[in-house]
Amino acid sequence: MAALGRQLGAAVSVLNVGAGTGSYEPRDRPVVAAEPSWTMIRQRPRGSAPAVRALGEALPFADRTFDAALAILTLHHWSDWRAGVAEMRRVSPRVVIQTWDPSHTGFWLTTDYFPDLLEVDRGIFPPIDDLVKALGGTVSVEPLPIPADCTDGFLGAYWCRPKVYLDNEAGRSISTFSRIRDVEKRIGRLARDLETGRWHDRNGALLERDNLDLGYRLVTRAADI
Repeated sequence: MAALGRQLGAAVSVLNVGAGTGSYEPRDRPVVAAEPSWTMIRQRPRGSAPAVRALGEALPFADRTFDAALAILTLHHWSDWRAGVAEMRRVSPRVVIQTWDPSHTGFWLTTDYFPDLLEVDRGIFPPIDDLVKALGGTVSVEPLPIPADCTDGFLGAYWCRPKVYLDNEAGRSISTFSRIRDVEKRIGRLARDLETGRWHDRNGALLERDNLDLGYRLVTRAADI
């Protein structure tokens, strides 16, 4: 992701906190992954960055071990995101966080089919203002519009390809679906709306767009050195 690389700047060493399987890790510089789940660590592809089993809230590294600390769509899974952000600040002078803005209005999937999913996410993602305050120092907030051909598997990835949400495999990759009820029933309603043309009547104009702002943000604390 070009925006991510730009915010990492000249950082030579990077800690990826809550790294999961490493899908978003930069390949152009040394990275160490911190991930609490052995299941995720075992799924990391051969040749991935070395991984350490660790919580974001208790990173097993000395102060300022890394040039930059990175967290991509993971803060909402942490038990104490403020403690995790403090740890990221401790181990690195530069912090780059990809998150979602809970003040965003959502998009057709959440407004028309899963409004309760939107409420769940608003309850678990930290408000951007709170995150900025927790980071301290000089902080920038950059919108991350999602391209129409995105295939990364998070909730908003398929905004321009609604049929993908009908795929059970795609649904399993969206963690928030596990927090709500009647997912299959509402996906069935989406399938009917696609078949009858109702979805296109309401949202067809989106198909002409190259990207869409779905509320994803890149929040960066500049190095204070």
